[in-house]
Amino acid sequence: MAAERADEPKFLGREHYRAGRGGWTVGTAEPRSPEAAAVLRLFLAEMITRYYRRPTDDAEIDRHLAQGHDSDDLRPPTGLLLLARRRGEPVGCVGLRRLDTRTMELTRMFVRPDARGEGGAAVLLDAAEDTARRLGAHRIRLNTRRDLVEARRLYARRGYAEIAAYGDDPLADHWFEKRIRIDPPGLTNTDIV
Repeated sequence: MAAERADEPKFLGREHYRAGRGGWTVGTAEPRSPEAAAVLRLFLAEMITRYYRRPTDDAEIDRHLAQGHDSDDLRPPTGLLLLARRRGEPVGCVGLRRLDTRTMELTRMFVRPDARGEGGAAVLLDAAEDTARRLGAHRIRLNTRRDLVEARRLYARRGYAEIAAYGDDPLADHWFEKRIRIDPPGLTNTDIV
């Protein structure tokens, strides 16, 4: 058995997802590990470029990271980062942040442009929803911007419904929620430990 590298994703008891088409796997990762940090920088670069409608550079990305746009809260106990690999190469990520005992927030959903169109977003969403369920969540919320049209379409297609605004993200234009756990008849949330 090969020794585990410190920067490799730690899988939640097993390889979280192994999707046949495209060789996708998803596992948990430390946000500051070299591979996760590289994918998160690509995510931030795309978000900056699309929002401001112009190219960005490393200095601007570093400024955004220094201003609190890092992903340090995506580690236990406040959250979790999932890193997607395609044929072993890190190409995407999604974060889960605990909002309360029954609600997780989906954040930092990203697939590298050269890996899009191969089912990676669906694999990441499946992994995030399954992970949130196993962590006791009953629903997932998320926010997104109006310019991220394809993301809004994906969330709607996957059963996320638009809801009233929550949180204080000044860049959010749309808010979504999906129930991922349905209580059996006669049970209430307070009955479930």
